[in-house]
Amino acid sequence: MKVVERALVFPCAGDLLPGIVALPRPSSDAHSPARMGSSAASAVPGNGASAPDRAVMPDPSAGCGVLVVVGGPQYRVGSHRQFLLLARRLAAEGYPTMRFDYRGMGDASGEMHGFEEVSADIGAALDAFQLACPSLRRIVLWGLCDAASAALLYVQATRDPRVAGLVLLNPWVRSETSLAQTQIKHYYRQRLLQGDFWWKLLSGRMEVLKSVRGLLRTAWVAHRQGPADRQPARSFQDRMADGWRQFSGKILLVLSGQDYTAKEFLEFSGANLAWSGLIEACKVRRIDMADADHTFSSLASRAAVENATLAWLDTLTGTDDDNDVAATAADGNSPPSRREELWA
Repeated sequence: MKVVERALVFPCAGDLLPGIVALPRPSSDAHSPARMGSSAASAVPGNGASAPDRAVMPDPSAGCGVLVVVGGPQYRVGSHRQFLLLARRLAAEGYPTMRFDYRGMGDASGEMHGFEEVSADIGAALDAFQLACPSLRRIVLWGLCDAASAALLYVQATRDPRVAGLVLLNPWVRSETSLAQTQIKHYYRQRLLQGDFWWKLLSGRMEVLKSVRGLLRTAWVAHRQGPADRQPARSFQDRMADGWRQFSGKILLVLSGQDYTAKEFLEFSGANLAWSGLIEACKVRRIDMADADHTFSSLASRAAVENATLAWLDTLTGTDDDNDVAATAADGNSPPSRREELWA
């Protein structure tokens, strides 16, 4: 199945945000002038521009789409073109996918907002996505790092019934205390087992006093507030947990083995009472990728994330969701996807 990309601009709180929608082209459109890799610019009503060009429409059977939420100080392309490549792969497999810029980032107007303050941006993107793809009945939020956090904060704040699933990769739960606890457990213990550490120490190439001061300060920060469940009331981590707990759809959790953000998430969620039982819930599918770094930058890691996302999407579109969003054309009794076998 071919892919068509459409550029659009949509309003959000008085500003204009750009988005790119990757659409699966139905076979009947094979002789259309637009080709894979081309893009048709359009605008969503409400921003003073004309209505979207409807010349190229997604496959009418595409009832489930993916909205890629951008994390960190990035824009819609992503690190090493990660979001662009992901969107094209998902669309080629039949899932329309949209990526966009927050206010103040990339080509969007306005002032930049942190991940705790982008719910309006996500909501506006969902509106635009549905206008661009009228066949969509279910939308999945896909987010890496603090974009995963933003997705949870969005469902916690809005309970938006359009959101049928969440794909969360290395969620961000950082605080000064949680970072220090992770460093003590994973960085310093691992450092003591490395030969170059002892070689530098014995050869006099290490600033011993400076290193000891750093270790002592980290240990003090890690323990000064006690366990991670003694966080200030209604922190963003607490609100993330609320969103996770109240969300009635399915969740795919992907964690990198070579990433301190993922390790910090596991340490924090394991020690915080608000997170008790959330990762183990039946609605959650967890995948650990031992060799992956934070952004899944290698070809193998990127492909594994794409395959895992696709296989999970197949299970999502094969069943009725708990929010009673209208059913898609997928047959719930169909055999398991071949993609499931690639990473199960």
